[in-house]
Amino acid sequence: MTGMPLAGGVSSDIWRVDTCRGPVCVKRALPKLRVLADWWAPIERNVYEARWMRVANQAVPGCAPELFGQHPGLGVLVMGYLPPPDYLLWKHALRDGNADPALARTLGRTVARIHAYSAARVDLAAQFDAGAIFHDIRLEPYLVATARRHADLASALLRLVAVTQAHAVALVHGDVSPKNILVGPRGPVLLDAECACWGDPAFDLAFCLNHLLLKCLWNVPATAAFLAAFDALSEGYLQAADWEPRDALERRAAALLPGLLLARVDGKSPVEYITEDAGRDAVRQVARSLLRRPVERLQQVAAAWREELGP
Repeated sequence: MTGMPLAGGVSSDIWRVDTCRGPVCVKRALPKLRVLADWWAPIERNVYEARWMRVANQAVPGCAPELFGQHPGLGVLVMGYLPPPDYLLWKHALRDGNADPALARTLGRTVARIHAYSAARVDLAAQFDAGAIFHDIRLEPYLVATARRHADLASALLRLVAVTQAHAVALVHGDVSPKNILVGPRGPVLLDAECACWGDPAFDLAFCLNHLLLKCLWNVPATAAFLAAFDALSEGYLQAADWEPRDALERRAAALLPGLLLARVDGKSPVEYITEDAGRDAVRQVARSLLRRPVERLQQVAAAWREELGP
């Protein structure tokens, strides 16, 4: 049996291990994340990731890697290995300006179907009692940390934390990001559900849409394509959301999105590709304005961003 390390995120060691039955992927959660900030997280989050994979594949078969096993004490899980030639990282496609609206719409529907499946099975809530972990690795480093940088907006940002915590109605992935999405032969495959918990589904929607806005600063010529993907993902998701009134769900996502936007320049995990002050200032300008005067529709957030970027 042989193995080799794989490029991964900031929170885990990831290896390809070749066994007599073929390659598998082994993932071990790290207690301290590989970021400049002092950011710690309990390794038991690996348990919730494994549980999320099982439930997600029940809701939408093939939307997550196959889970072979998980060791709670070691914080290690073993899953199917998805070969790069067949599975393209969505982040790489977006980097190159390939923002397919059809894929974005399918992704939106997929995430909504997972939410809908779980929302109808409230008994699952006990298996995902990870609100404290979600706070430590999502709400605190993003919204609470950003509130410390923007004291005049602290009450608005902390209100978003409270609203998110108060609407725990479905199984949330917590990190629906292009770096955690593979484009496979049968559609999108979601990875790295280390933040999984019973929470507010609006968080997953806003978290993913946030990346499509930010990518406009990474590949400026593809701005129109990114915004078209934003529209497609939003509509695909909201059309499949059947567990609560669409307007209420969209209102929470639209309010949360500016907070997450600001967090990616002034929180504990800034995006690596916004390196110029002009880009960071553009994010701050739009996010701060929308946090002061919240809107109710995702299209209104996109319109404010489009206006800031100009023609």
